[in-house]
Amino acid sequence: MRVDLMTREYPPEVYGGAGVHVAELVKALRARTEVRVHAFGKPRDEAEVFSYAVPSELASANPSLATLGVDLQMAQTAQGADLVHSHTWYANSAGHLAKLLHGVPHVVTAHSLEPLRPWKAEQLGGGYRVSSWIEKTAYEAADAVIAVSEGMRRDILRSYPAIDPAKTHVVYNGIDLSAWQPNPDREVARSLGVDPDRPAVVFVGRITRQKGLPYLLRAAKALPAEVQLVLCAGAPDTPEIMTEVQGLVAELQAARSGVVWIEQILPREKLTAVLSASTVFVCPSVYEPLGIVNLEAMACRLPVVGTATGGIPEVVVDGVTGRLVPIDQAQDGTGTPIDPERFVADLATALIEVVSDPARAAAMGAAGYERARDAFSWSSIASQTLTVYESLV
Repeated sequence: MRVDLMTREYPPEVYGGAGVHVAELVKALRARTEVRVHAFGKPRDEAEVFSYAVPSELASANPSLATLGVDLQMAQTAQGADLVHSHTWYANSAGHLAKLLHGVPHVVTAHSLEPLRPWKAEQLGGGYRVSSWIEKTAYEAADAVIAVSEGMRRDILRSYPAIDPAKTHVVYNGIDLSAWQPNPDREVARSLGVDPDRPAVVFVGRITRQKGLPYLLRAAKALPAEVQLVLCAGAPDTPEIMTEVQGLVAELQAARSGVVWIEQILPREKLTAVLSASTVFVCPSVYEPLGIVNLEAMACRLPVVGTATGGIPEVVVDGVTGRLVPIDQAQDGTGTPIDPERFVADLATALIEVVSDPARAAAMGAAGYERARDAFSWSSIASQTLTVYESLV
């Protein structure tokens, strides 16, 4: 069987969890079947990886139209595949068109859903309507839809009720424990502004509405004075949310010490040093299909305080590997807390509880490592994905 994977992100151009997922899935699948990768971006040196640039005629077009220009090239080049597998709306039309053009099954993995990210209209303008059309068309015509959590599967069936539930499958994201592990290099942490001798709450993620960073920055006002807040946060979706975050960070820095903002994307060896120098990891997302960052933190033996939304409760065991923060959310697709002040207060309470008890935090971190090891291996995820493929080919 030859499987062609369609993706926007692929090493070295990886920006989020979907890119990590594709890169690790490809490695695990190649031990079992032939895999070709079609990715946006500059040429790669890796064998059987094909890269595509935006056509020059669309260089200044709306990003959604530029995306379609790349997808058309991908669909053409997939000739000879037995099955195509697309990841995120950026590549969904490539998979859908390849299915129609070459008469092969199309599998979609859902890492997020456009109807549940209406703030994307801030970034794409009318292109958000285009991206939403692409996703809906591809999902409803796909031969199989893989969700990265049970929560995501429920969201898919609610957002796209025309999809046959029998076509949906749950296959989690995974973690490579040989790559993600504790890194006790305290000097690297110090070089990035983190004091490993002080307790610390650490956040890792893009600056987007779904990641809930403004809520964390408000909750951090209640943290004990000795606790650091370490933000590994960059790649803002829009100038507006960047301005909001900058204002909240400046306000916090004026009121307390130990507010560290690392805007650049850190290589893994530096990020693991920052994680290992911290006490607790926080994931304040209002929308999170699963959250690979949570698995990365657990692999580094950190407890996770996360919002009880999406797939996070399938990763974090409340009271065992961390704490889940309750949230009552609007059902208009934004995920906005109905009572933002209550959510911020509950987030602060959970963080203070964990960061103030280092022994319990360490025990939760150890339990989290064991859970990541036992439930989220890439070998198991590749086997489950291959079972989906074989049911179609």
